[in-house]
Amino acid sequence: MDLKHFYLLAALVACFWLDPAIAQELIYPIREELQENVLIGNIPKDLNISHTNAATGTSANLVYRLVSKAGDKPLLRVLSSTGEIFTTSNRIDRERLCPGPSYEESECSFEIEVVILPNDYFRLIKIKIVVKDANDNAPMFPSPVINISVPENTPVNSRFAIPSATDPDTGFNSVQHYELVNGQSAFGLDIVETPEGEKWPQLIVQQGLDRELKDTYVMKVKVEDGGSPQKSSTAILQVTVTDVNDNRPVFREGQIEVHIPENSPLGTSVVQLQATDADVGPNADVRYMFGTQVSPATKRLFSLNATTGLIKVQQPLDREETAVHKLAVLASDGSSSPARATVTINVTDVNDNPPNIDLRYIISPINGTVFLSEKDPVNTKIALITVSDKDTDVNGKVICFIEKDVPFHLKAVYDNQYLLETSALLDYEGTKEYNFKIVASDSGKPSLNQTALVRVRLEDENDNPPVFSQPVIELAVAENNKRGLFLAALSATDDDSGKNAEIVYQLGPNASFFDLDRRTGVLTASRVFDREEQERFLFTVTARDNGTPPLQSQAAVIVTVLDENDNSPKFTHSHFQFFVSENLPKYSTVGVITVTDGDAGDNAAVSLAVLGDDDNFILDPLTGVIKSNVSFDREQQSSYTFDVRAVDSGRPPCSSSAKVTINVIDVNDNVPVVIYPPSNTSFKLVPPSAIPGSVVAEVFAVDGDTGMNAELKYAIVSGNGKGLFRIDPVTGNVTLEEKPAAADVGLHRLVVNVSDLGYPKSLHTLVLVFLFLNDTVGNSSHVHDLIRRTMETPLDRAIGEGAGRPTATAPATT
Repeated sequence: MDLKHFYLLAALVACFWLDPAIAQELIYPIREELQENVLIGNIPKDLNISHTNAATGTSANLVYRLVSKAGDKPLLRVLSSTGEIFTTSNRIDRERLCPGPSYEESECSFEIEVVILPNDYFRLIKIKIVVKDANDNAPMFPSPVINISVPENTPVNSRFAIPSATDPDTGFNSVQHYELVNGQSAFGLDIVETPEGEKWPQLIVQQGLDRELKDTYVMKVKVEDGGSPQKSSTAILQVTVTDVNDNRPVFREGQIEVHIPENSPLGTSVVQLQATDADVGPNADVRYMFGTQVSPATKRLFSLNATTGLIKVQQPLDREETAVHKLAVLASDGSSSPARATVTINVTDVNDNPPNIDLRYIISPINGTVFLSEKDPVNTKIALITVSDKDTDVNGKVICFIEKDVPFHLKAVYDNQYLLETSALLDYEGTKEYNFKIVASDSGKPSLNQTALVRVRLEDENDNPPVFSQPVIELAVAENNKRGLFLAALSATDDDSGKNAEIVYQLGPNASFFDLDRRTGVLTASRVFDREEQERFLFTVTARDNGTPPLQSQAAVIVTVLDENDNSPKFTHSHFQFFVSENLPKYSTVGVITVTDGDAGDNAAVSLAVLGDDDNFILDPLTGVIKSNVSFDREQQSSYTFDVRAVDSGRPPCSSSAKVTINVIDVNDNVPVVIYPPSNTSFKLVPPSAIPGSVVAEVFAVDGDTGMNAELKYAIVSGNGKGLFRIDPVTGNVTLEEKPAAADVGLHRLVVNVSDLGYPKSLHTLVLVFLFLNDTVGNSSHVHDLIRRTMETPLDRAIGEGAGRPTATAPATT
């Protein structure tokens, strides 16, 4: 199995759902020192993210973007289209990422954040990369030459500590084995493992020593790790056989733990060590020293008095750099086996570190400014913000907030991690740019804080139509204007910017009398106005911007044409003729003069006056009513004629005139007089053989009046129930309408009304016309007798009703 497949099979995926719609977590273990372009994992596969839209079945174009800080050298890269994670050319070195002693073996990891876009699919993926150790370091002794002193009376199997080797690698890649090379049979080597997991090499005396015979032994010590391939190194071990000192110092406490604040002043006492030696004299003089495994950095922080064993602070402490210091202290009286004590110094926290703000942009800024469109939806993700504090407990508890009221908010997605989002719809026209600070504040006393400046600039969208200052624009222009006359500069405003605010104007329908400049909005007259032809124009004007798509609005334009006195008063008739009765009383109305003026206002206010009359008539100058100032007598004067003048109130005034004739008409005071038939007892013979349409009788009357009062009209008002006869209304001739039947033979009485057309009241006369329908007259006296008897019958009833039509047949035969 190659390395690539090993990591793919070994990828441990863990998802911790804080908000299923936003945050997820992945964990991948990898080996350090991997080559470039090694596949680490596949985000959509490992999180079971589908690239197919469940609703439409189409492919969703998801984009995977690594959230990185400006200037970072990323250790990993993410393929935006597939979500695959690869190594980069930047080497992953576990020892550089997680420095520290190898015996403090712990998980070494780093984190990256990946966001999935677009916004409507947004997810934040938190990826933890656990870096596994590779055997890339050889174990090393603290010195290439190790010197050990062994008393000459040291018993066989006695043991002496040899300084341990260190290896930055961990686990099996760290120190696993020591070997003594060229031990010369006098010495052997054993390994003792401490509770902390350290392997301490010990030199074993395998035979009696005699300093006088040999006081120095030179050997080599080899150390090996457990890696594959295995790495090793050697050091020269020089053993000096010394004189006898058979008691070694003893510490009162072998394990000491103390606590000290990180702001402790220099010279502060940390702990007083005390070791005793049962020997006396020089062999009982105890000297204190740090063990060889105490790092140079720790030795710089703390001083150890070699004589008193007092440990003091000699350089400023920083808990955030190292919270726990373990010091191995040796107490030696000069013998070969010093006493050993372990001092654990816990550096307690002081609120001496302000919070840190790590601002990583999701929307890449340009020169430090994030550009948003005002049409971006609410909750558009801008940046991922991580806050941290090197202090602990309350001093390290951080809250994060935006310092002023802006349409943005922070949304917590993990502990100490926030998404900066829009909290409301943005409006370019309201605010074009936002500059605000994100504040991170700890809970220490006093509280410390840190700020990060965010600059957001909005990009304009065409979301505002042009707006006219008023929806209805009213203009006035005098008639008889010149073509091209300036009327108004129509103006609309647009709250957008750039092309979105560039406005062009256009006239609507019904505006053929006007021209409009598309760019300036200047409205001019394209024709000459005539108020009398059209007093008012109503049309619309449209303002449209050049956005995409364009927006527009309209205003109504009302143009009122102002009147000029360009029309003279106009009489409805050039010659007015009125007719009055000759008995009309004085001061009676005889007529009304009507006059019009096409103008308006004062230009149309007309006053009338009589010209050339001897005060016979009174004319109302405003209403045109003519009243008589004389009593009329047709026999003395039958008509009156005069002129009337009409003048308007314009400046200058206009006038016109008309002729008026008053005609005196006759009064109808004579009734018509019947001349023929000569009497109401005369009759006419109508033979049954008469042809329809032939004249069978005539009525003639005269009227003593004149004119219409003397015009007569003839009508049959009774006695013609069957419509056998007809009278001409003008001539009075009676004609047969249809051929008589046998039943029609006998005497017929027609009641004829003769009326005039007089004024004020028509007058009339009734005349009886008798028609005897028979072949011959026979006995005329008998006919006259029948006529006399008809006088007993009312005129509104036909003669003979109920008793048969009177005939003269019988008498004619006797």
